[in-house]
Amino acid sequence: MKARIKITLKNGVLDPQGKAIGNALHQLGFDSIGDVRQGKYIEIDMRETDKAKARAALDDMCKRVLANTVIENYDIELDGE
Repeated sequence: MKARIKITLKNGVLDPQGKAIGNALHQLGFDSIGDVRQGKYIEIDMRETDKAKARAALDDMCKRVLANTVIENYDIELDGE
């Protein structure tokens, strides 16, 4: 079962990487963009076949390793959802 995890900064948290990307895009002539926020995308192949157990394990992974829950949100998507 494939899991897709999107990790983004919480609203109100400064995003210097997003700001740098936005500045670079503007310098290259892409003037129609507004704010840019940068995040992480992670794919994990799970051996677990039970979706509830897989989601619980992924949630634990995000809280303990993958995301800094003080400043980041995460969203888990499993195949078929």
